Amino acid sequence: MFRPTSIDLLAPVCVDIQKEDAVKQAVEEAVATFGGIDTLINNASAIHLTGTLETPMKRYDLMHSINTRGTFLCSKYCLPHLKKSPNPHILNISPPLSMKPKWFKDNVAYTMAKYGMSMCALGMAEEFRADGVAVNTLWPRTAIYTAVMAMLGGGEAVKPQCRTPEIMSDAAYAILTRDSRSFTGNFCVDDDILKEEGMTDFTKYNYVENPTLLPDFFLEEAGDREQFLGQLAQQGGKPKDFSQVGSELENTFKAVEGLLSADLVKTVNGVFVFDLGDAGSFYLDLKNGNGAAGKGPAPQGEANVNMILNAENFVKMFAGKLNPTTAFMSGKLKIKGDLGMAMKLEKIMKQTRSQL
Repeated sequence: MFRPTSIDLLAPVCVDIQKEDAVKQAVEEAVATFGGIDTLINNASAIHLTGTLETPMKRYDLMHSINTRGTFLCSKYCLPHLKKSPNPHILNISPPLSMKPKWFKDNVAYTMAKYGMSMCALGMAEEFRADGVAVNTLWPRTAIYTAVMAMLGGGEAVKPQCRTPEIMSDAAYAILTRDSRSFTGNFCVDDDILKEEGMTDFTKYNYVENPTLLPDFFLEEAGDREQFLGQLAQQGGKPKDFSQVGSELENTFKAVEGLLSADLVKTVNGVFVFDLGDAGSFYLDLKNGNGAAGKGPAPQGEANVNMILNAENFVKMFAGKLNPTTAFMSGKLKIKGDLGMAMKLEKIMKQTRSQL
């Protein structure tokens, strides 16, 4: 049983975790109100999945301020009170540590920020072992349907391939009710923890019956991620020859051109470039005039978003046969530039489907 003094750092809006005094005051007010702190959950996180050259320093600073610095800062001010609790726990929502380059190469800034949270757990678990304070991490086996999934472009369509957030909350409860003096310094995975608790049926966490679940980032035991998601995204049949893909690509751009308008330009206000490998580059200008689309680089060299994928997958995405989140998480789609702007493309894709 937890006292109501447990602190769950759910989001940066709870306290300004970039300001030390704000965190210190929040902790002091919790202690004054409830008499102590039993549990700290460092769950707040910022995400920006871009490569080194495409990562603005303000995004880098935001991720490290919230993810790593926020975890360290909140832990620092809660620990003196946690040491007085009969069963004190810190739980960081962050992945198991791995030094394999594949987890860094496409989004090094984000990986560093999330691994910073895990390194806090690794160090603090040993530092405060003698005080009986447990410090562990928890990470999902599969994609969990949250606002982040919607942000990456999946929307409601990706729900069937995800588990519900309740699997994480149930796993967290199982960890936080264990003896802090005997369970510390662990990188936990949600369904592993629940299996240890005796659970064998996980269907209550599914959105549909017999789902094909999307594996999450950072887990080594997930197997060949690209192969798994490639099978998930496959719509059956052998790959088309390029001439057929080229014809469908032309039809797709004709459908997009039919949607262009001054109102759409006003709504989106961005320029997209699609690097389609052997098929070349294409642009979609939704920033200037009534909009434009065509082959080649962006007008005047300006682009807010660069999407890298092959022509066949491009056609499938606009036709609604390949989920953008599935493509992104499997490596079939890479996004460079403004991720928020990339999200706006989902609306255009939905409108294009009715024209194909």
